Amino acid sequence: MDAHDALGRRTFVVGTSAALLGAGAVSGAEAAVVDGPLPDFHPALKDALTFPLAWGRSPVRDVRAWRRAARARVEEHLLVERQDGTPYAPEFTGRSRTRHFTRELVTVSLTRYERVRGALLTPHGRGPFPAVLLLHDHGARFDIGKEKLVRPWYDDTRLASARAWADKYFSGRFVGDELARRGYVVLCLDALGWGDRGPLAYEQQQALAANFYNLGSSFAGLMAREDQRAAAFLAGLDRVDARRVAAVGFSMGAYRAWQTAALSDQVAAAASVCWMTGLKEMMVPGNNTLRGQSAYCMLHPGLARHLDIPDVASIAAPRPMLFFDGGLDTLFPAGGVRVAYDKLRAVWRAHHAEERIRMKTWPELGHVFTAPMQDEVVSWLDDVL
Repeated sequence: MDAHDALGRRTFVVGTSAALLGAGAVSGAEAAVVDGPLPDFHPALKDALTFPLAWGRSPVRDVRAWRRAARARVEEHLLVERQDGTPYAPEFTGRSRTRHFTRELVTVSLTRYERVRGALLTPHGRGPFPAVLLLHDHGARFDIGKEKLVRPWYDDTRLASARAWADKYFSGRFVGDELARRGYVVLCLDALGWGDRGPLAYEQQQALAANFYNLGSSFAGLMAREDQRAAAFLAGLDRVDARRVAAVGFSMGAYRAWQTAALSDQVAAAASVCWMTGLKEMMVPGNNTLRGQSAYCMLHPGLARHLDIPDVASIAAPRPMLFFDGGLDTLFPAGGVRVAYDKLRAVWRAHHAEERIRMKTWPELGHVFTAPMQDEVVSWLDDVL
């Protein structure tokens, strides 16, 4: 461990408030040390976050008008413009058949900046079929992206890593293959830094995000725009019933799923497993978010001055949404999950659609997407799509 790593792992921050207050203040050693890389005045910053555009606080009282205004505000903070005019120009390769579905690699232009390769699975039979945009997690594992969820038939070198990931988080299943076996077209693409678009080193994430900001853009904003475009591409395929497209993800993929539903009218439903909380409840000493790095994949600068995390997800209302969380998940403390669920429920209630939102905590589970959870998600998709 080098000096930089040691500093990053210590719960230490250099504070300035005591020096600014003068000799009468509490000594710098007592006032400056906090449990996490936070400024020692972070409670005051948190108190200032009132989320004035949230439903119930916003001056907009019509819930549909609120939805439009809230989405517009989120769009402003992505820092990446819409890419609707960019042709997808898909190229299909690597075709292979299994007993239940056909596998293909598809390369598309999600933005005007680069081409992205993904896995596309299509059930046998007559379509059009319901479809799932399947969004991979972060996991600090960058050599595999789409391979975390779809068995990499095209690359034996990634298969061992992919199997280990499936064993660790998904009860040994490849979630995408299971969805295709059950009758869904599945599209899963690499986010920037993962799989074919990486591998990114863990300690490089913060620098990558800073470079995006210096270029007038955003790492998280690019991911949001790409997922938005991927949903539209999937909905536009002839084999897909455009009215029956869902977004599904685990961990960072869960964040991406509800975010895509909030930003895309092509997504009819979304299932998000193990990523939902209130922002204030997440910004506490010891939480993984305080380490930076992975947080930059989900950070839209300045948005928290207007909307809380569940407020953004609520833009998807009144479409069907499912949220699962693990009661033992240390990344998302139970208090933050409860706050988020209460806010989500209020928006669906305002739409007179409370029956369309399902929220469940699995008390015995941590940060995982097990086979029973997967089975419930698929049954729910069968019901709502």
